[in-house]
Amino acid sequence: MIDDDELNAWFCREVLPLERALTSYIRRNWRVAEDVIELRQDIYEHALIGARRGLPSHARGYVYTVARNHLINQAKRAQIVSFETIADLDMIDREVDMLEGERVLTARDELRHAKTGIDKLPPRCREVIKLRKLEGLSTQEAADALGVSTETIRQQLKYGMKALIDHMLGGPGKIVRPKLARRDDSEARP
Repeated sequence: MIDDDELNAWFCREVLPLERALTSYIRRNWRVAEDVIELRQDIYEHALIGARRGLPSHARGYVYTVARNHLINQAKRAQIVSFETIADLDMIDREVDMLEGERVLTARDELRHAKTGIDKLPPRCREVIKLRKLEGLSTQEAADALGVSTETIRQQLKYGMKALIDHMLGGPGKIVRPKLARRDDSEARP
């Protein structure tokens, strides 16, 4: 437990200088302007209660995390959760993203996994995926580059993306083409 004098000194030194930025953050992420000051005070209160157990080493990140969580909880209680509110809350200053390193590593692993899936595709299908999805070419541009029809590009893209999704979800990532029904010779002759 932190004593009151140390807690007050920390609050004045580390948290109060963030007041202008915190107020702007609340205004950007809360629709009712009249609530901003009250929300800021609630955030200060929650920050002090949490810091009483131990002073955080990164006050800015701590205060913004408390603010984000408090705004989400208030929105849930008020049942005014809109997609824009939650989307805006995810745009917190990247300096306070405590899990950024973990996210980067996870993204790299997923990228390697996707590359493995792309490499498993047949050559033409792989080339179509690269042209359409990685280089951003249109269907017509990809068709011109490969000297095939736009329908071929569409089909190869469809099969390739299904196989890639299968690979990303832990499957074998193989191209699955529909089986065409064989015509019985007796049906063909009148």
